[in-house]
Amino acid sequence: MSGENAGPAASASKPALRVGMVGYSFMGAMHSHAWRTAPRFFDLPMRPELAVLAGRNKSAVETAAEKMGWRDTETDWRALVERDDVDLIDICTPGDTHAEIAIAALAAGKHVLCEKPLANSVEEAGHMAAAAKAAEAKGVFAMCGFSYRRTPALTLARRLVQQGRIGTIRHIRAQYLQDWLSSESAPLTWRLDKSKSGSGALGDIGAHSIDAAQYVSGLPIVSVSGLLQTFVHERPVGGTLVGLGGAGASDGAKGPVTVDDAAIFTTRFDGGAVGVFEATRFALGRKNSMRLEINGSLGSLAFDFENMNSLEFYDGAEPPETAGFRTINVTEPEHPYTGNWWPAGHGLGYEHGFTHQVVDLVNAISAGSTPSPSFAEALQVQKILHAVEQSAEAESVWQHV
Repeated sequence: MSGENAGPAASASKPALRVGMVGYSFMGAMHSHAWRTAPRFFDLPMRPELAVLAGRNKSAVETAAEKMGWRDTETDWRALVERDDVDLIDICTPGDTHAEIAIAALAAGKHVLCEKPLANSVEEAGHMAAAAKAAEAKGVFAMCGFSYRRTPALTLARRLVQQGRIGTIRHIRAQYLQDWLSSESAPLTWRLDKSKSGSGALGDIGAHSIDAAQYVSGLPIVSVSGLLQTFVHERPVGGTLVGLGGAGASDGAKGPVTVDDAAIFTTRFDGGAVGVFEATRFALGRKNSMRLEINGSLGSLAFDFENMNSLEFYDGAEPPETAGFRTINVTEPEHPYTGNWWPAGHGLGYEHGFTHQVVDLVNAISAGSTPSPSFAEALQVQKILHAVEQSAEAESVWQHV
């Protein structure tokens, strides 16, 4: 059951869903906001509770818990997984930890929400998908956090495709453009360490584009040809980032960048459509431009997250003298999710996709149905990321997924 437009806030008399979360930085803060907010705007069948926050640094995690509304803390995720007062584990940690935490949580009978990409390798993701399948047979569910698909405009785009409004899909082009690494003085963080992140722009933001393209079009990618590039091979060690940008360290020490800075790849989709993808964190002036355009036999759709409340739609059936892309302001009560928020014309923000993610996950758990994207779906995205890397290493030889 989808929570697209689900009505008023949930009642306190409903059964609790006690959440334990691992990690409290950027994604942890965003997920905390979503768990707090979802039951206040959507009529959920269960009542999420921010039960326990886990992090390695005792003082830091206690400070974060107080700030973000968590009832208790742990300094070891294993202790969190073992607690009887936790029903769901939310994983907001670097990719190298996802598999171990998720598999242990599922084995302990906890539902799991795991940030994307699912893991750092196809092998790890495969183990996670297998664990999720086994747990589902016991009524325990897992979902991967591809939050952009729950942006109302992209959900509406999927609806229009399903309605046949753009006909047979021929072209899909996707870009995810950021600029927070453009300066060579930006510091070396875990996102630039392949052992922790798995990949660079490819997995960090390219994975979102892959999921969104397949979700909106309904077409799986079947083969790829890719190119990966690193522009800055060393960065200052010990600096901090403000948000996703900021200045590097000043002591002169540097460490190696072991991931890609940019990824470009072409794709073939099941059914014959072709695609072009680009992901970079070096596009100066582009802060979070996640773009998707789909061209079909009857029309086209275009979206840019930097204008996230709008969807561009071209209807090929219109007469030439009036034909053209028109902008749909995706804020009407009839649009996905938006009827639970503000009056028409009052736009939503980045955080709302995470709230919608919570809504759909809670509804699925309550209904005993597989949430989407499942770990199996996320494994398929992982296979695409791997195929792009393999193609790039082989100098753009086509790789089947």
